[in-house]
Amino acid sequence: MSINQRESLAPPVSTLPLRTAWLVLVVVVLADIMDLVDSSVANLAGPSIRADLGGGQVTVQWVLSAYTAAFALGLVTSGRLGDLLGRRRLFLLGMTGFTLTSLACGLAPDPVFLIVARTLQGLCGSVMIPQGLALVKIVFPPQHLRKALTPVGPLMGLTMVGGPILAGWLLHLDPFGSGWRSIFLINVPFGVVALALGLRVLPRRGGEDPTARLDLTGVGLLTAASALLIVPLIQGRELGWPVWTYVMMAAAAGLLALFVVSQRRSRHPVITPSLFRKRSFVVGLVIVAGFYASLSAFVLVVNLLLQQGMHWAPLRTGLTLIPWALGTAVAVLLAGAVLAEKLGRATLHLGLSVAVVGLLSLWWSVAHWGTGITVWKLAPALLLTGLGSGLVFVPLVDFIIGDATAEEVGTGAGLLNAVQQFAGAIGVAALGTVFFARVGHPSAGSYLAAAELVFGIAAGLNLLTLLLVGLLPRHAQQAHG
Repeated sequence: MSINQRESLAPPVSTLPLRTAWLVLVVVVLADIMDLVDSSVANLAGPSIRADLGGGQVTVQWVLSAYTAAFALGLVTSGRLGDLLGRRRLFLLGMTGFTLTSLACGLAPDPVFLIVARTLQGLCGSVMIPQGLALVKIVFPPQHLRKALTPVGPLMGLTMVGGPILAGWLLHLDPFGSGWRSIFLINVPFGVVALALGLRVLPRRGGEDPTARLDLTGVGLLTAASALLIVPLIQGRELGWPVWTYVMMAAAAGLLALFVVSQRRSRHPVITPSLFRKRSFVVGLVIVAGFYASLSAFVLVVNLLLQQGMHWAPLRTGLTLIPWALGTAVAVLLAGAVLAEKLGRATLHLGLSVAVVGLLSLWWSVAHWGTGITVWKLAPALLLTGLGSGLVFVPLVDFIIGDATAEEVGTGAGLLNAVQQFAGAIGVAALGTVFFARVGHPSAGSYLAAAELVFGIAAGLNLLTLLLVGLLPRHAQQAHG
């Protein structure tokens, strides 16, 4: 939700008391936390899931990518569906589905069941999350809306980086002998509470647009193109890259081109075409894609290296990530409170530069220390990587949405969310493939070599995005102008 905070503040259509409005915010934040935790905890639990349910190395990639890819695909159309069907209705429907599919994930008997449940969970999350901000906007008067949203961004940042630590603690605690299943089952009581509270406090009307229409052709083309890309990226390496994988990727490019053409001709486009005539928006999305692909691959590979390669316990792995989480949280607060406004574009230059140094330091640490690596030897590099990443989150959103009009900002924010999620899925799929290809016959040495390679590639991705930052205006306010 934090990326949508810069939307234009439309006059509220609700007359709910202010106390009830704050309860609506609690419900929406609970939904956001459930989504962010669920998209990050599976990274740490991947090896435990594979050890329990079986399946090849690609199973871990599918468990991670199924959720994020489905979430990204659903985000593209869920905002429009909220206009058509009602935001309260869709929010409660999404929350119900998310809670039930979390239960299904926790009870999964085999890898296929878990992957299907994760896919459905991602779709339910994509229906639920976009409705939340629209509901918050209409229950708070303009003079209170900024105050209400101020703590949300840092809270979401802390939740994202705290997810792996929570997963490590749950896997260590092993409540009721549930093992990895506890990371999904913990959503159930929170979902029930959010549903019960939401039924009581969410407004009946959420600013729906009766003139809205759904471009089924555009939705179909975009969904098909995305599926044709993600499947071969995940399955290709394990199957030896047969011809059909290349055919599918070529078909994905063709369908994406058809989608762009269809959007220009559509009377009710899924994505407002005028957005793509704005340099800040286009360049910003490319930066987001590179940054989040690198970030997701980094988190995956750290967990695989430490758990599968070094045979560390999940709790020890989660505690190892504390410097990264701490660095990210501190940098998010600094960027949001001071740096983004004063330094503008320079904040992105600083953040990506520090992230590159952090990843290269991580590469050096793994190469230098090898099997003698410890928590303390990794801590400085992880802290630098977290500080760099945290400096990027806040200002990047301002630049991307900055010059969007009131009519474009909703679509733009939704697309930004989708690119974040889908880039993460692509990063896990593509760099996960590189990682497992380098591992070959599993051993501590091969895992270390594979991690070095991916850390180097991730640093290169951040360096490329750093070069693109120069195409943005010096300050986000210039984008608004």
